[in-house]
Amino acid sequence: MNESGVKTHTEFVLPFRVVSRADVSRLVSEVEWVDNELTAAAVRVKTGAEQSVGPAMSDQLNDFLNQNELKLDDSRVRSELIKQLRLLKEHAPIIHMTFAVPADRESLQQLAEYVRTSVHPQAIIAVGLQPALVAGVYLRTPNHVHDLSLRTVLAGRRDSLVKELDALRVK
Repeated sequence: MNESGVKTHTEFVLPFRVVSRADVSRLVSEVEWVDNELTAAAVRVKTGAEQSVGPAMSDQLNDFLNQNELKLDDSRVRSELIKQLRLLKEHAPIIHMTFAVPADRESLQQLAEYVRTSVHPQAIIAVGLQPALVAGVYLRTPNHVHDLSLRTVLAGRRDSLVKELDALRVK
């Protein structure tokens, strides 16, 4: 943690609802919006206006704040959090996954959970579409490329498939 009491971007725990870089960008935007709302509310209170109810926050932001044990009461904490979230957005490891069909949100959240528990706790997923993939996934990290598509599996077993088909023709 730094002097303002906020974890650094390398210490953040990302909730499984935060899947992509766009989700991290939304967190940054939402914390900026909350900061603006709370700052404006503090100014209104100083001028004698009634204290308003705090801003409503998304489930993603609530999960993020709870998992990282953060409170947005202090403006210095909010400013440091915005700075650290921006750094996280820029430096989080990205795993590119290409599918044949669009993946639903629940499946991506399950993938994010698996990737964060087995690969890196801050990994985010960039999703691509390639209809020619037919089935499976094409996975790319900065260091590795894995073709986990049905085409590759079948190509690797071509000889055994041909033998089995020939055996069926003979009967």
